[in-house]
Amino acid sequence: MRYMMMHKLDDSNPALWQPTPAFIERFGKYMDEVSKAGVLLAAEGLLPSSAGAATISKRDGETTVVDGPFAEAKEVIGGFGIVQVRDQAEAVEWARRFADLFDHDIEIEVRRVSEYEG
Repeated sequence: MRYMMMHKLDDSNPALWQPTPAFIERFGKYMDEVSKAGVLLAAEGLLPSSAGAATISKRDGETTVVDGPFAEAKEVIGGFGIVQVRDQAEAVEWARRFADLFDHDIEIEVRRVSEYEG
């Protein structure tokens, strides 16, 4: 089963978008561990919404493209990871361990990736 873990950051707090050397060290150890476990498929951090490229929306058959940067939101997705695990409990455990890396409040959403069965 594949799960996506998305961590949310306060977009109005620039300090959260600049990880400390201590966090980078903890994060490196976590990435080594999740990689060695063979469950990591992808992981990336995102830039703040102020660096946004565009928003594309479709309503009533009309597609609109609005160039970034985006309007500020309280919480935005700061990064994501995709893991291949045995079950939901294992995905939640990896996300919990990731949350433990942070020195500030953090929210991580864990969602199963839709698998095509055809």
